[in-house]
Amino acid sequence: MTELIVGLILFLGIHSASIVAPVARDKAAVRLGEYGWKGLYSVIALVGLILLIRGYGDARLDPIVLYSSPEWTRHLVMLLMLPVFVFFLAAYLPGRISHTLKHPMLVAVKLWAASHLLANGALADVLLFGSFLAWAVVDRISIKRRSVRDNPRFPSGKANDPVAIVGGLALYLAFVFWLHPVLIGVAIIR
Repeated sequence: MTELIVGLILFLGIHSASIVAPVARDKAAVRLGEYGWKGLYSVIALVGLILLIRGYGDARLDPIVLYSSPEWTRHLVMLLMLPVFVFFLAAYLPGRISHTLKHPMLVAVKLWAASHLLANGALADVLLFGSFLAWAVVDRISIKRRSVRDNPRFPSGKANDPVAIVGGLALYLAFVFWLHPVLIGVAIIR
């Protein structure tokens, strides 16, 4: 469980630099250069991601169950997850989806985390998905109070929404039928 917690602190911590210390983040970017900052950011995020994945995997071997969800919540999660990959792609493909949601990546993270909390009630699940949900909510609130930097994305275009929808649904199907069992070790369709 320690590995999961350290991974969450590193991963979400570095992703929170603009939330809790925007001035320090900007000074570090100036001191290290934008690419130096992004390199450091990426290394810390990657180490955190590896630790939280390993920690979560280890914690699942001996789960501490906090609550049990009814079987039907698995189907609800599948339904709620349908737009997640679409929203994820829409963050990089400006169009109506992106404009309507304002911050589609954060919407995707919140929907992913909240839906997984419905069907997974072990302590590791609550730590992982609850932390991501809390982070996304706090980040969305903080965006209203700080200047937002441009993120890399494709230019605006009429094809962006259809690409996000088709690509997102393709990713969803890939996760349902192949990637989730391979990467996470849990078959979605049994």
